Amino acid sequence: MGQSHFHKPTTQMLDVASIGLSGLCLAHCLILPVLAAGLPVFGQFSESELIHQILVLLAAPLSVWAFWRSGGWRDYRISGFGGLGIFLLGIAAFYPPLLPYEAPLSIVGALMLAAAHLINATRKKALL
Repeated sequence: MGQSHFHKPTTQMLDVASIGLSGLCLAHCLILPVLAAGLPVFGQFSESELIHQILVLLAAPLSVWAFWRSGGWRDYRISGFGGLGIFLLGIAAFYPPLLPYEAPLSIVGALMLAAAHLINATRKKALL
């Protein structure tokens, strides 16, 4: 019978997935603390460093892969915004002395990473 072929994800799909992960980071930093004020159960979830670390460990390699596959890493805006975004997310998640600044660093990092993926996605459309 026919062979099963795995479809390689397009770089645009990778950008969309990475933007989605950045959105999860933003939701984690912005929405969950508001929910935590009214529902103590969500408080433990929103304060969990492990959740933030898992999101970073998913977002960073996915983003790097998307930028590498598309060639977007050659564009200084993409590599700059993306690299700095990943760096900010990483230090916010894994460097305990910055814990008081975790939310602002994560928000800025997630926005920068999402901006890099948006630039990458629009750059690719302009190249077609």
